[in-house]
Amino acid sequence: MTTNTTFKLTELNEQSVQYIAVGAAVLGTGGGGDPHIGKLMAIEAIRKHGPVRLMSPDELKDDDLVVPLSMIGAPTVMNEKIPSIAQMTKPLDLIEKELGRKVTAIMPIEVGGGNSLVPVIAAAERGIPMLDADAMGRAFPESQMVTFYLDGLDCSPITMADERGNGVLLHAIDGVWEERLARAITIQMGGSASICDYPVTGAQVKQSAIAHTLTLAYEIGKTLYESKELKQNPIEALLKQLDGYALFHGKAVDIRRRTEGGFTRGEAVFEGTGEQKGRTMKLFFQNEFLLATEDGEVLAVTPDLISLLDQDTGMPITTENLKYGARVTAVGFPCDPKWRTAKGVEVAGPQYFGYDTPYIPIEQLAAKKGGDL
Repeated sequence: MTTNTTFKLTELNEQSVQYIAVGAAVLGTGGGGDPHIGKLMAIEAIRKHGPVRLMSPDELKDDDLVVPLSMIGAPTVMNEKIPSIAQMTKPLDLIEKELGRKVTAIMPIEVGGGNSLVPVIAAAERGIPMLDADAMGRAFPESQMVTFYLDGLDCSPITMADERGNGVLLHAIDGVWEERLARAITIQMGGSASICDYPVTGAQVKQSAIAHTLTLAYEIGKTLYESKELKQNPIEALLKQLDGYALFHGKAVDIRRRTEGGFTRGEAVFEGTGEQKGRTMKLFFQNEFLLATEDGEVLAVTPDLISLLDQDTGMPITTENLKYGARVTAVGFPCDPKWRTAKGVEVAGPQYFGYDTPYIPIEQLAAKKGGDL
């Protein structure tokens, strides 16, 4: 799965936010926060302050300061506790104070769900550009699951805020300890918090970030909207665009979802429909969809991307919005090559999450099964 190199988005306005919200929900593999809430907040900020400039990583000077801004916690909690503008800008103010310099650009830590649009709020409010890049190429549930960590970059200083006005400054020795400490603080903050971490230079962004992923999200959303208008099959159009695979067609017959340890965890069971009647798929998630199996055989597994799409509209369905009876097509896409390295698989592969299966690239699994459905 690669970004389009011929088109680069340069401005975030209401239309582009609409497309990115949908595209990021596909790339978010069910997690990253509710894209609808992120979209509404971003559109409101743009209406108040005007469009946000979107910078390409190659525009950065090597010593520029770039700071990721996101939400941490269980997506189901964010649905109940929608963050304020003050909560979104407080971590930014704290990190500028700690570092003693102004931020050049804000970036999403992940291009998944609501977290792809959370930085728009602070960027619009502060008049700072947003960077067309992220550190995952998808969404992952834990703080160390970023390309910055894979390259050994410092995650500190880390700043956090909640809706009550509490702010936290944290120095962690690495991303694993950031996850432990920040997650514990998030639980005390009510299960959801805003966070800035991994402040990086322009040179480090060019080394480690995954470029032009907001442009990619925009193009995914545009494909889904336009295929609907042109009465084309949106899922087929998306799979062609992203070199993806249809994994399973079915309806949700059992969903077990719980908020535990600052995550939304669970599994869902789907019964096959149409030609797949009589077959069963299980989907396991920790904020994000991480493993899909059919009758015990692996269909796709993290760090490759697994998304659920509505069978009729092609629109993505997040873990917290999946409902009993939903008719879906499960799809899978190859992850960024950075996640297929030995360290990438160690950090975000199936065995890290406790699944007793090795990582097998989705292309190999699809070939073994006989290709697309």
